Amino acid sequence: MASIFNALHIGYSGLNAAQIGIDTTGHNISNAETEGYTRQRVVTAAAAPLGVDPGQRGGGTQVTDITRIFDSFVYARYTTAAQNKEYSDTLKKNLEELSTYFPEIDKVGIKDDLQSYYDMWQSLANNPSNTSLKVALAQQTQTLTQHIQQTRSQISTLQNSLNDQVKVNVDDINRIGQQIADLNLEIDKAESGGLNHANDLRDKRNQLELSLSKLIDAKVFVGNTKTNNVIDSNIAEKEGGYVIQVAGFNLVDGGSFHPIGIDSTSNKNGYNDLYYERQDGVRFPFANTVTGGKLGALLELRGSTIGTNGEFEDGFLQETINNLDSFAQGLIESTNNIYAQTATTSMQSNILNFSDNQSILSTDENFKAGTFDLIVYDIDGNEVGRRSISIDNGTLINDTPQTSNSIVGQINISQDDNNDNNSLNDIDDMLVGTFNNQQNIFQINIKAAFEAQGYSFAIEDHGTNFAGVTGVNRFFDGNDAKSIALNGDLQHDMSKIKGFKSPANGDNQTALDMVQQQFASVTFGIGRSKSTDTIYGYFDNLVTRVGTRTNSAIVSNDSITAQFNSIKQEQDSISKVSIDEEMANLIRYQTSYGAAAKVITTIDQMMTTLLGIKA
Repeated sequence: MASIFNALHIGYSGLNAAQIGIDTTGHNISNAETEGYTRQRVVTAAAAPLGVDPGQRGGGTQVTDITRIFDSFVYARYTTAAQNKEYSDTLKKNLEELSTYFPEIDKVGIKDDLQSYYDMWQSLANNPSNTSLKVALAQQTQTLTQHIQQTRSQISTLQNSLNDQVKVNVDDINRIGQQIADLNLEIDKAESGGLNHANDLRDKRNQLELSLSKLIDAKVFVGNTKTNNVIDSNIAEKEGGYVIQVAGFNLVDGGSFHPIGIDSTSNKNGYNDLYYERQDGVRFPFANTVTGGKLGALLELRGSTIGTNGEFEDGFLQETINNLDSFAQGLIESTNNIYAQTATTSMQSNILNFSDNQSILSTDENFKAGTFDLIVYDIDGNEVGRRSISIDNGTLINDTPQTSNSIVGQINISQDDNNDNNSLNDIDDMLVGTFNNQQNIFQINIKAAFEAQGYSFAIEDHGTNFAGVTGVNRFFDGNDAKSIALNGDLQHDMSKIKGFKSPANGDNQTALDMVQQQFASVTFGIGRSKSTDTIYGYFDNLVTRVGTRTNSAIVSNDSITAQFNSIKQEQDSISKVSIDEEMANLIRYQTSYGAAAKVITTIDQMMTTLLGIKA
């Protein structure tokens, strides 16, 4: 039965609804600048009426829900755009840094040093006996090699920096994943009755999802999507089972968290490798499956697959390092191959990377089938002996017993090179080839009796690259961009640099051949990854690849940033707090509160009148 107290309750329900509306509006206003906060709305409905005659009498109002204005579909696009932007920003930043190591466009850098280096060889060719020119050539050579070393060191330092960032970001991913799993438990607890929505907890979870998406390509799967067009057409909230997958592996499964493992002890260079460990302890490689986000960009640049040698098998920085190493190796080998034609009394190779019972053409080195000549000169520079040494598929550096198809065997075998029936003036009489199995070093020495008479010898190559690979009588030490340097003996005594081929006055053939080297075809790379180009051509290609990749990243970043800003604006228009709108709501709830208070005041007066009636 309806009574005056029912009317009092109706007024109270209006006060309560207005009060909750003011509280929610104030909550929105105070969090207007809170990152990740989603505006909330109070949902009211008429309370259950009283069934009396005549008709039904209203029971006031009731608050049925406080809901977020949140569209999960727009938010999914927003997180994807944020992920793409973070990926693009990371690529752009690091590629721009890489590009500064190759300032060739400003007429400085390795290419400019290389041109000056060849100019010094030309100067020496013009005056091959001038000691000051030899010193200047040595100094320019050191400038060139140091710049190559420095550039490689800078790239390697950047790669190591990205390696450190990989660990930092994986730690962040694991921290965020654990926080999301903990929040899932809190949300389930808060919403267990099925009546309430843990709005602020869901906001925190969405913000963590956004942070996670910026770091890695994380895919969030939630049960069902519920809409409420009656309240707001923008509402599309997902509820139910919650899973976050990364590269096909579950990172978060409801309240459970499965971390990404990181290991830096299984490779000799200490690179941070990633893995996913199942509950049974089985580990799966993880790095090569990661895409998107900051971590995806870091791995794409640094490299994701670590080879047996401890170096990366992929990654743009590793590719650049490999190309720079190949450039340096091609420069070293082609230069040393030419410099081996300068007459000397002793030649000793670098420590070789293959055994003496291995066919030299089957190695990964840049040997080629063909011949090279050993030439002996007298004290006046006249040629007094020549022998052709052949390299084919069966040629070894050395063998026991020695045969005519090993390099050492072909040097030492007795034969009449001059066709003069004199067994005392042939190459085997004047030179001796040896191979040190313990040190893996090949040597050629002129015999003491001939050295005492002023004899010397040289290697003249016909396409085998033997002297260049082995480094006998070398101008450059080292075999890559990290180790390239002027021969240590020449650094100690720069006057020993030779521009001649034969020790004859005025001979400048080696210096001229060095000048021509810049236009000659050179083999770069080792193993199956070989290419042929000029010195300048290969280096230009290296720099162009860096420049093109950087420019592509910059252009792509502009497009991705514009797309992100557009989607963020759409997301903000749906979920971000509008102060103007909230102030209007505040006035509306204030008016409603005042009106409800007036109802209660009126009923109070009615009750006073009722109680004042005397029997």
